[in-house]
Amino acid sequence: MSAQATCRDTAFAGLPACELALPQGDHLRVALHGAHVLSWVSGGQERLYLSPKSTMDGQAAIRGGVPVCFPQFNQRGPMADRLPKHGFARNVAWLADAPELGAEHARLTLRLNDNAQTRAWWPQAFALALHIDLSPGAVQLTLDVHNTDTQALAFSGALHTYLAVPDVTQATLQGLGGQPEWDSLTDTHAQAADMIRFAAEFDRVYEAGPQPLTLNDTLHISQSPSWANSVVWNPAQDLCKRLADMPDEGWRHMLCIEAAQVYTPINLPAGGRWAGWQRLQVRNP
Repeated sequence: MSAQATCRDTAFAGLPACELALPQGDHLRVALHGAHVLSWVSGGQERLYLSPKSTMDGQAAIRGGVPVCFPQFNQRGPMADRLPKHGFARNVAWLADAPELGAEHARLTLRLNDNAQTRAWWPQAFALALHIDLSPGAVQLTLDVHNTDTQALAFSGALHTYLAVPDVTQATLQGLGGQPEWDSLTDTHAQAADMIRFAAEFDRVYEAGPQPLTLNDTLHISQSPSWANSVVWNPAQDLCKRLADMPDEGWRHMLCIEAAQVYTPINLPAGGRWAGWQRLQVRNP
């Protein structure tokens, strides 16, 4: 019988976590706090950036990895004055289902339902699931939103992925060429360049394109059409120094490439469902 994937309960910086591992060596760690993917190692290499100065108190959002932003992106939303930045899903504890384990695939699903804590921010009934699918050389994260309320549900959000790079000033991103681009730093609109480089602070929202993005010719990043936008962000040196949960040079080793819903909220009728995914796949040389 061939070896099977494993899933074990563990802890990271004192936070309850789960670790998925495949027989060929790829492994992934996710904290129950925020359903927050902390690490993805593929081909013996860490593919995500996690800040060594991140707050790990089980209350604040974790800096790095893959935060789940829900039910708003940044502070764009009708309840921005009541909701934490990027919503509350990344600030609260989720529950893990029993894993599904095979020889070349592992799936772990984490769930969050409305409760007294979430209703203090947002008077809405809902059920979230984050499905984590790990296979050799790839990981796919799928956010599933179910409106369990008798009223309509409107939300925005993102899978706010921090990817590890050796040096962002040498990084290249391809695949967005020609897509509508909004530069939030200058509030200007343009079309994306065929090859994007990062010489300064970068914070841009794109209309999601039909093809996968390629980072440094080593990683493909794709997303479901249900996410309308792709967001690319790097704080650069000056902003990074003002972020208490980032080391001064942390900006150099990360690039956020996010599957997101920024401008227009997704509306679900009572009982309605929506799902959106992002897939990271190591590119074969």
